[in-house]
Amino acid sequence: MEQLLIFIESHREMAIALGKDLSIAVMVVVMTLLVARGMKRVMLRATSDVKLMDPTIISVFANILTYLIYILGLLIVLDLFGVNTTSVIALLGAAGLAVGLALKDTLSNIAAGIVLLFLRPFKVGDFIECGSVIGNVREIGLFTTILETADGLYISAPNGALWGEPIKNFTRNGKRRIDLTVGIDYGDSIETGLLVLKRLAESDAEVLNDPAPKVFVFAMADSCVNLQLRAWVKVEAYGDTVWRLTQGAKEQIEAAGLHIPFPQQVVTFVEPGKSLLDIPKK
Repeated sequence: MEQLLIFIESHREMAIALGKDLSIAVMVVVMTLLVARGMKRVMLRATSDVKLMDPTIISVFANILTYLIYILGLLIVLDLFGVNTTSVIALLGAAGLAVGLALKDTLSNIAAGIVLLFLRPFKVGDFIECGSVIGNVREIGLFTTILETADGLYISAPNGALWGEPIKNFTRNGKRRIDLTVGIDYGDSIETGLLVLKRLAESDAEVLNDPAPKVFVFAMADSCVNLQLRAWVKVEAYGDTVWRLTQGAKEQIEAAGLHIPFPQQVVTFVEPGKSLLDIPKK
């Protein structure tokens, strides 16, 4: 008991200093957590107020800022207990370099993700095609971009793959052109066919007046004269309008007395021992 009292008496100052450092460390940890969560909440709330930045960019910056605050809090705690933070920073730098060399493909995805967030060739909600990837953008992250196909499939595409290919954005311009080609018989009236397609476009409420719809002779095919209707619609109405105009074109072309021909082939049977030259011409 006497030895215990002697030990406590001899180490009283060290225990007090340690207790003080522990108290300060706990306060630093608590403050770090509160500040990190508060800053993230403020930045995410600013999404509804700041219109110049994409919400995805704000979310990424909020996460990066949170991790930086955590690292700063850790360095402060280590410094309280006498750890040489300069050496720790140097060690973290060396470790980061080693990890970077080992994960260069992953880092290239991060770099591509940052470029995509700043240049914004697409945003959440856009329908894009890039290489073999096509679908609606659901999430843009630092490593991958999440898409959903038209038939409901989930696609996780590395950002490096998206940035390395030409990106086709079907949503960006707000409107799309419908190219509807209809073939009529060579004996039918071209003027009547063009008039039918023009009236079809003008009667559809989704077809835009600016740019105005155009109808013209597109090609002289093997078994028909191809007429084409080009009409502009808003992006969200594209699919339904294509289906509606296609059905209406067939119905109204036939109602006008025109014919939609189909390819035909003539098959000639030759008797054994004869050639095509022996067949009498009609």
